[in-house]
Formats: sequence, C-alpha cells, structure tokens
Amino acid sequence: MSIVTALQMVSVPDVAANLAAVERQLADLARTQRLVVLPECFAYFGGKDREQLGVAEPFGDGPIQNALKALCVKYGVWMVTGTFPIQSANPERFGAASLVIDDQGQVRGRYDKMHMFDVQVADNTGTYLESATTVGGPGPTVVDTPFGRIGMAVCYDVRFAELFAWYRQQQVNLLVLPAAFTARTGEAHWDVLCRARAIEGQCYLVAANQGGEHANGRETWGRSMIVDPWGQVLESLTLGEGTVSAKLDHPLTEAVRERMPLDKHRRFAVVPPKES
Repeated sequence: MSIVTALQMVSVPDVAANLAAVERQLADLARTQRLVVLPECFAYFGGKDREQLGVAEPFGDGPIQNALKALCVKYGVWMVTGTFPIQSANPERFGAASLVIDDQGQVRGRYDKMHMFDVQVADNTGTYLESATTVGGPGPTVVDTPFGRIGMAVCYDVRFAELFAWYRQQQVNLLVLPAAFTARTGEAHWDVLCRARAIEGQCYLVAANQGGEHANGRETWGRSMIVDPWGQVLESLTLGEGTVSAKLDHPLTEAVRERMPLDKHRRFAVVPPKES
C-alpha cells in the first residue's frame, strides 16, 4: 500500500528558512516510497503579499524549484509542492503554482490556484484581496502517479464543489489540498469541507495546512489531515510544525464506489472553464 504524508508548517517570510524546515521534517520520516504534500505558500508567508513578487521565479528553473527537486531525489519521495510564486505574463502578479515532482526530480504536473481569496473575514487581517497580487490558474489538473490518479486543488478552491465533481468524472482517486486556512474560517469550515470533498469524490484527500501564528500576526488553522473515501479522518494534527501519514487502500475506494455508484446515478455533468 502507498503512503501519503501531509507536512504542516508555520512558514516565515524567508525562503531559505522555509526550505530548511521542509528538509528537517523530511529527514524525520522513515525512508520509503511516499507522496509528501506541502502547505500553501510554504516558501514565503507572513509578510506582505506583494513581497512574494520578489521571490517569484520562472517556471522550470529557479532556486525554490531546484531545491525541491533535490529534496525529492535525496529523500526518495514524490512531492506536491504546496504553492510558491511563479512569474506570470503580468509583472505585477504571480501564479500560485503547485507542482508534482517525482523521486527522480522530474516535474510530472502543475496546477495554479484557480479561485482567488477576495473576502472579508472577522479576524485581525479583515480584508483579503488575493487577486491584487496573484493570477488565477486556467483550469484543473489531473496527474497519474504510483499513489493514484491525483486531482489538484489549493485552499479556497475547496469551497467550489464543481471542481471536485469534475475530478470525480475523471476517475480521480486521490485529492491533494495544500492550504493556508485562516484560524477563523478554519475553525468553522475546515474539517467539514475536507470531509465533504472526500465523501463526494469517494476518494482519499490529503490536506496540508499552515498552522500557527505568523510574523505579520496572521493566524492559520493547522489541523492538517488525511481523509478516506468514506469521509473518516484517518490522521490529523493540531498546530505547529509536524507531519501526518497514512496508507492508501485503493480497494477500499473501489468498494465504496461499487456499493454507492454515484457515477451511475449522476444527473449533471461538469465542464471545466476554457483557458483564456
């Protein structure tokens, strides 16, 4: 059975420090083939959003990408890289990119966060306007891996059930969700949203969150978790750095889908947006 790991962080506005935190946690894991999922904004978080433009790099080559590829090779793991800033056609905005990197350091897929967190939250930040600095991604991404057929999403994407319904149509059996859920919204919605997406998709979900108080005073919810196709939380964390791992049992996925054949009963199809 394949092993998946959610890696929780309390990232700081310092790329080198965050990469060191990732390696520190990888070094503590038992050496075996596994998929490791990092949180959203793993490489730079807790400063001003616009500061991320200063660390944005071109897709395919850059210090963050090269460091992650090297870590995958060194520790023999596959990785979903959370998100980090990738340069876009607009010099004033970056893409929040999440890559799938294999244990040979090769990029197998890329997803850019689609839904921008432009909301009001009753916390010490108040107004969030992600679209001011971030370009929304063009559409969903499916990646075939030794761990399963992966559907990729990031943080706020989890509130849009149609994305996950489309993944279900593509026979995805593993969802990955890097996130930086606020403490306020996380307390109210994190658990139920993660479980709902796994239940609807009848598949595993690995949710890796930021978890703690950051340099700018922002608080994130943590509670990274792994959920099975029946919606049961297999493993979870609280706050602070840490990892949580579970074995995937895809025969369970098949059994759940056979006993409750949602595909046969579905009355609506979901069509992804066209690239602009």
